[in-house]
Amino acid sequence: MDEQCLNNHPDLKTFRRQLRNQLTPAEAKLWDYLKGKKLEGRKFRRQHSVGPFILDFYCPAERLGIELDGQPHFHPAAREYDRERDIFLAFYGIRVLRFENHYIFNRSEYVLNCIKGYFGSTGK
Repeated sequence: MDEQCLNNHPDLKTFRRQLRNQLTPAEAKLWDYLKGKKLEGRKFRRQHSVGPFILDFYCPAERLGIELDGQPHFHPAAREYDRERDIFLAFYGIRVLRFENHYIFNRSEYVLNCIKGYFGSTGK
């Protein structure tokens, strides 16, 4: 799959737009920290698709995806889906960081430091 077909496939455009317009409270809070290159000058995108999957946030320069996980992600079937998804993304050189929603509200500085810890470590 070439890079152009891989990212933001047109078939997912409407769904991505819906997700951007209906952010969860945790996504909205994290977006406040990431938008406008606020985090060490890195550009992040919301609801960016890679292949058939949509990442909550994606930093193209770092090839870093960020996923916020709420209660539905804690069930075995969802965990398996997330694992398969992460394997697919890793195949294309994208690392995924996952945080439970409550970390955004209760430990946001920790989350931001974790994200920054991956900057410059893409192995390009």
